[in-house]
Amino acid sequence: MKRTKIAGLVIVICLLLLGLAPNLWTAEYKDFTLSQALKLKPKYDDPHPYLKDIHPQKFLAPEVYKQLTYDVEAMKKAWAETVGFKAPDVVGKKSPEIKPGVYNYKDKDKYPGLKELMIPEMYQRFAPGARPHAGNFPEIKIIPTRQYYYALPVAEATKKNEGKTKQDNKGYIVPSSYTAGCPFPRPSGTFKAQQIMYNWEKRYYHYESALFVAYSLGFNKSLNEDIHAGGPMHIARLQGRLTMEPFGWFDKRAETAGEMRALSMGPYEIPQDNFGNAYTSINYEDPNKADLQLIYIQALRRIRKMSATDSQDAVAGQDIIYDDSDAFNQKLSPTRYPYKYEVAEREMLMPAITSEGSRYISSKGLELRNFELERRPVYVITLTQLDKNYVYGKRTIYMDRELFLIYHVDNYDQKGRLYRVTEVYNGYVPEMGVFMPAGFLARDYIDLHSAYMYQFDIPTPSLTREQLLIDRLARVK
Repeated sequence: MKRTKIAGLVIVICLLLLGLAPNLWTAEYKDFTLSQALKLKPKYDDPHPYLKDIHPQKFLAPEVYKQLTYDVEAMKKAWAETVGFKAPDVVGKKSPEIKPGVYNYKDKDKYPGLKELMIPEMYQRFAPGARPHAGNFPEIKIIPTRQYYYALPVAEATKKNEGKTKQDNKGYIVPSSYTAGCPFPRPSGTFKAQQIMYNWEKRYYHYESALFVAYSLGFNKSLNEDIHAGGPMHIARLQGRLTMEPFGWFDKRAETAGEMRALSMGPYEIPQDNFGNAYTSINYEDPNKADLQLIYIQALRRIRKMSATDSQDAVAGQDIIYDDSDAFNQKLSPTRYPYKYEVAEREMLMPAITSEGSRYISSKGLELRNFELERRPVYVITLTQLDKNYVYGKRTIYMDRELFLIYHVDNYDQKGRLYRVTEVYNGYVPEMGVFMPAGFLARDYIDLHSAYMYQFDIPTPSLTREQLLIDRLARVK
């Protein structure tokens, strides 16, 4: 027995000396599938707070979970010092008669301040469910404004690197100048709008290594379900990693190529005609370097590289294009579909960020239920397209000033008509300071179609480069 213990101890010591000791971050994690997602949050009429069922503590080893959590008060203090304010301190001045509480669509005439505080498209949806779109809501609950914050390492890196990220004479980021954290925590000056958009581009959103399972429901103008699509994807932050190992760059390839973020989607499990299809993308930090997007088409058993124009194609089973992923995923480029950038600051009612996930779609009228709103300080960013060949002539983005997270995007076609609308319902884990999508509404006002997506974000510290490659996803026999 003693010899066995001594031999085991010697092996551990040797592994430590050789740098081969088991890595806490590469430990196995519990898998999560589309079928599990469908059971946790059925398509309709289910107020179950499903985010509690996918709390990271249920998927991570206790030691890993402990390393990913921080003192909440310390995070609040650090982030308020970083951005210069707390959200509750800067709202309440506009339409002060609108207090926290429950409001019905019949109250709209009684409380005109509701219109002043809401996005016009959202105010229009404050009504009972009706054709031709899903996503109306007859009732809202306004909750008190909360202070939000990021993980302590994000705040610390942001403060450490403040002022180091540079822009060129047109406002585009100088790639080598960014290291980690939020690049422009207090946007200002001539290129303020671009700084805000770069805060989104460099966002700490999702876990730094994540398994993301989602399913969407599509509806025609008669409100009949005509699409049910879903499947898994893996997402990795490749640059400026602060909470999960490997810290800094994900690997040598990411550092050499200047890769920011990678996503691998699929293989699709539903619908049947998309079964086996897959998609991967890599976002590069250089504004002049086109992002890499690959798609595998199961029927052809071929991998195809997508062009810059292909990112304007509709995503299978959804009322968005690839550039609409996460509400806005378009390359900020001085040469490839460039924009004129403008920004304003407003106080508005926005979908409340949730740690529970009890919001749902009703089978009758396809209404949003358990819909909570919150007064938030908001940036309204207007992107006017300078190239007439792009699908959208203008994009209006509503982004949180405290977090630099997008709530809502109105996309207009080249004729100035409202075309596609995307609205994100964000979730968060308070003790981690991590935010992720937890619901997504899309409306097409020209083709009269709509979709709602349920989303499940799972931390996966053991994620490898291989899991991000299209070759692994392609089921080529």
